[in-house]
Formats: sequence, structure tokens, C-alpha cells
Amino acid sequence: MLHARIFTSAIRQFAAWLLALAASVLLAVPAMAQAPAPADPLIGSDNIAVTLHAEGAPVEGKEWLLALHFVPKGPEWHGYWSNPGDAGAGMVLALDLPPDWEVGEPRYPVPKRLVVSGLMNHVYEGPYTVLVPVTPGPSVKSFTGPVGGTVDYLACTDQICVPQFARLSASPGGDFARWRAGAAPLLDARAAFAISGKTLRLAIPLPEGMGLSDPHVFVANKQLISYSAAQIFRRKGDALVAEIPLDEFGTGKAESVSGILSFGDGSGVRFAADLGTVPTGGEQVAGPKNTATPPWWTLVLGALFGGLLLNIMPCVFPILSLKAIALARAGESEAKARAEGLAYTAGVVLACIALGGLLLALRAAGEQVGWAFQLQQPGVVVGLLVLAAAITANFAGLFELPSLSINGGGEKTGAFMTGLLAAFVATPCTGPFMAAALGAALLLPVPQALLLFALLGLGLALPFLLLGFVPPLRRMLPKPGAWMERFRRIMAIPMGLTALALVWLTVQLGGRSFGIIALVLVFGVLLGLFVVGKLQRSGKMAWPAFGLLAAPFLAFALIALPNVYQTKAGEARESILASQTFSEQALVDARGSGKPVFLYFTADWCVTCKVNEASSIERESTRAAFEKAGVITIVGDWTRRDAGITQFLTGQGAAGVPLYLWYAPGAQRPEQLPQVLTPDLLAEKASGGR
Repeated sequence: MLHARIFTSAIRQFAAWLLALAASVLLAVPAMAQAPAPADPLIGSDNIAVTLHAEGAPVEGKEWLLALHFVPKGPEWHGYWSNPGDAGAGMVLALDLPPDWEVGEPRYPVPKRLVVSGLMNHVYEGPYTVLVPVTPGPSVKSFTGPVGGTVDYLACTDQICVPQFARLSASPGGDFARWRAGAAPLLDARAAFAISGKTLRLAIPLPEGMGLSDPHVFVANKQLISYSAAQIFRRKGDALVAEIPLDEFGTGKAESVSGILSFGDGSGVRFAADLGTVPTGGEQVAGPKNTATPPWWTLVLGALFGGLLLNIMPCVFPILSLKAIALARAGESEAKARAEGLAYTAGVVLACIALGGLLLALRAAGEQVGWAFQLQQPGVVVGLLVLAAAITANFAGLFELPSLSINGGGEKTGAFMTGLLAAFVATPCTGPFMAAALGAALLLPVPQALLLFALLGLGLALPFLLLGFVPPLRRMLPKPGAWMERFRRIMAIPMGLTALALVWLTVQLGGRSFGIIALVLVFGVLLGLFVVGKLQRSGKMAWPAFGLLAAPFLAFALIALPNVYQTKAGEARESILASQTFSEQALVDARGSGKPVFLYFTADWCVTCKVNEASSIERESTRAAFEKAGVITIVGDWTRRDAGITQFLTGQGAAGVPLYLWYAPGAQRPEQLPQVLTPDLLAEKASGGR
């Protein structure tokens, strides 16, 4: 329901695309049927205008340059390189030239990377010029000109693409000096390439002393590489070695490879590579850090200890505490304690495997998602809010739920469902031990990855499992008594705080009106549970009454929530630091300034992130140290799904947030800081970064 608008918008965009395509065909047919007399050069190119220019007069046997100058009508429109990437279309140029004239390969400026809905696009933003070399033949002596032709291309925004068509007639003159300087120059020396397993390896000749802020290879060969995959760069003398994963569904073969190497600052070079020897080794200067997975035993321990630490989360600890106390009830048998421990563990492990499997499936389908992706969905957060409110009401004694009861018998089904619940609400963040394990899980084969997710669940369930199987541990628990009921009511406080935090998160995700409607739904559910409690205490049938009372509120929420949902993408986060919003270009510009750069990724639903921000980042001492050292702060907000951020996190070997990176001036690679920051760590880094 929450995505109804997105679906409707997509249908409208597709219809608009079809209409635009039909219009361009209708415009093109009569134009092609006419004589090749010069026509308006902007026919059918309203979104990105194009004009054709010629440099001087053509001379037989000498290179003569034509220039296609593209000008978008607004900053939201972009055009495409010859290889557009995962989506889009390159231009198709047809020139009306004598048959003895030769047309060379068009020369493009260095393109930019643009990720839209997980798809990597190779684009040009703002005006750009494509140079077309022509070598005239003997017929140039009788050529009277001007040169004409047609060009088909695509103009897109982040929301819609419109096919463009223009009939061209070359006009003399133009800023050819600037246009030549803007085109990526061709390297004099040939590059070499090799295909090793599932990786394309390139050796591009480049002086060893040349600086690279954020290199990227745009490969002209189609269906060869994975465009969105992270690229690794190493220095080996005067060769820059690039390693690029192949397209899983591509050809996997090439007789030659060509493209553009972007240096990261808007400049770059064209290269052509032949099959040959590509050197190995060398110093890594860009790309994902530690692409080789850590030893398996460290991943296993990381998953286990990481899951164990999740038990101290405020939304898990009350559930675990009450289930533990339930095992201390008088008359509890060994068999029943073990059965509950196994059932709870099965629920936790199954939930972690299911979440991990869904994450891997979505990534395999091309979605840019990471750990805790479910909390980026407003509907899921609303459901968790209702659930947290219901658990709080249960702990407070408003009604009885057998699976969380400390007075009734321990049901295996209840323990299993409690395990599912505990795992689902405990997964928003990656802890200190989990980071490497979950990051590796995204790179490992599916069976090994699922095993790591299962071990994470085992770590989460371990305390309760040990209580079920180790009687001395149960005997360490306090003796049953009236205090147990009071303890349950006290545990309503942290669960209530969790519910309040989810209210805040709901507002952050969908806006104030969205949060109010969610609270109306919570009120309806609590009203129904209040009646359930009354009926339970009088010994009457209770749950049908809950359905009658809660159903109208649920129906109202299902209708109202999608209509009041508001996205707030692009809004800057409030901070005492002078921070910028993350983008690849913002990072490149900051690193090119020669100042230290602190880049961190956070989310409103990440408990670890919020603790670090309160204790280490949003501090006056940090602000003063950053100002003194001139540190540039960049923040990536992952509260909502953001394909660009997800791709960057994956490139750094991280499955989720928090992630803290420190770029020292002139350093080729960032230093990854701990996931738990000490109060003075950032101030100390700034002092050493001047």
C-alpha cells in the first residue's frame, strides 16, 4: 500500500515514454521523406538541444572535426556516453557525406557516474560536446556543403526518459579550442587486458607520480563488465592496474577493450587495450579495502559474539529477561526448560536466516540493500511500532499474552514466536563483532553466507539456550515470588521507550501526518487490548472483541497512511558540525581540497549510530578541533533506502551502518575507524591531521 504512488508514477512515466517515442517517430518520418534541405536543427530536441558545428573547411586526406554541442534545458536533464551503462541509450548519428569520406570514432568528454534505483548510468550533466573526426576523400573538390544529417539520442531526469531526434545542418565556427580540451585525450601507448576468472584486469600506462583522487574505468565494450561493481586499482611502476568484475550475464569475452579512465576530478584519458600480460601485485590505491574475506574462524566468532551483544539492545533485553525468569518458575521440569530453549533458539535462527536470505536474494536481483533494510520501509516500522506498543501493554499488565507470560506455563510455540520477535527487532545495527562477518556474507557463496546469518542468530539465542540446558545457571536466578510481577511491569519502561523511539522514527520516515495516523492505529490497537484484558480477567472469550475494535482503526490506517506519506530525501541532518550531504562528487571535491575529511554513515533507526553521535560526534570539543584543523565533514543518511550509499558501503566491505572513514590529506585510501567511538577519538584525529 505504501508504494502505490510509486507504482502509479512508474506507469505514468512508461506511458509518457511511449508517447514521446511515438511523437519522435511521427516527426522523423515526414522529415526523412523530404529533400535533404537544411531544417530547424532543434526539431524534437526540446529537453536537450543539439547543434552541429564544423571546424574550418574540409581538406582532402586531413582530419576535419565536426562537433555536436548538447545543451540541456535545465539541470535536471542529462545525456549519455556511447555506453550508457545499466540503462539509457547512446546517440545514433547519421551524416550525409560522400561515400569516399571516412568518419572516425566520436570523441567524448569524461562521463560521470549516476546511480538511479540501483542502476549505474554513464551520463553528462550540463552542456557537453562530442567531437566527430572526418577524413574527406577526393570528392571534397566538388563538395559545396554544408554537412547535414540526423541524430537520435536520449534525454533523462531521475524520473523520466524522453527520446530525442534532431535533423542537423552544420554551421561553421564554434569554440573548438575549448571543446578539444574537454574531450578525453587518447593515450599514446596501448594498454593491456586479461580476463582472469570473473574479473577483467587492465594495465593502463600512467606515470607513477600522477595523482588519482577517485579513479573509475568507463569500459566502452557492452555486456562485458558489471557497471555497478566496485573497481580495485593498484600501482605497479608506470602502470595502473584496474580489476573490474565481469557482468554475470555478459559475454565474458573480448578481442580488444577500450574506454575512458576517469581520474576523479573531471579529467581523464581514453585508452585502447590489447590482450596481453597484466602485472600482478602492487600497492592498492583505490577501491574496496580488504576485498579478500577474513579467515573463516574470525567470521564465525564475529557472528556469534555480534549476535550475543544484541541481547543488550533495549528492545531485546526485556523480552530475554522475562523469558529467563519464566524458566525459574517453581515446578519447571528439565525437559520443559530444554524444549523452551530449543524452541526459542529455532525461532531466532530461522528469523536471521530468513532476513539474510531475503537480503541476498534482493541483492542478486540488482537491488541495492544492506543489513537492516527492513527498517528503511515505513510500513515495516509502523508494524514494529504497533508491536512494541502491544508488548509494552502486556508488560504493564493491560492484557495477557502466553508467550511473554511469567506466570503461565511455558509453551514451545510461544517460545518459538518470541524468538522470531526478538531476532526481528534486534537487527537494526551492526555491532563491533558483526561488521566483518556481515560484510563478508555479502561476498561469500550463498550456503556460507546463510551459515553466518544462522550463527548470528545462535549468538542472539545463546543466553536463553544456556539457561535451558544448564541447571546451575537457572539456579542463579532469583527465586520465584511476587517480585516477578513487579519486575515485568518495570520492563515495560524500556519497551515503552522503544515504542517512543519508533514513533520518532515513523515521523522521520514519513512526515508528521504519517506519524499521527500511525499513533491513531496504535490507539485503536491499545483500546482493543484494554478490552481484551478486561474480558480475560472476567474469564470471558476475549480476542473476538479485539478484532471488532481494532479493525476500523486498521482499515483507516491502510487507507490514510499511503496518502499522507511524505519523503524527505535530500534534507540535511541537523548537526553542530558544518557537514555536507554525502555524494560521490562531494567526496571527490572534499578530498581534492587538501584538507582532512571525516565521512560517516548513520541512520535514525541505528542505536549504535545514535550513541556514537551523542558521545563522540556532536560534541563541542569535536567541533572546535574540526574547525581548527579545517576538517570537512560529510554525512550519509541511510535512514531511507539510498542506492548510492548502499553501493559505497558495499565497496568498503560494510553490510550496514555505522561506518566511519577518515581521509588524511593526500592519502589514497581512508582509515576505517572503530564502530564504537571513544569520546576524544575524533578530536585526536583532527589534531594529528593538520
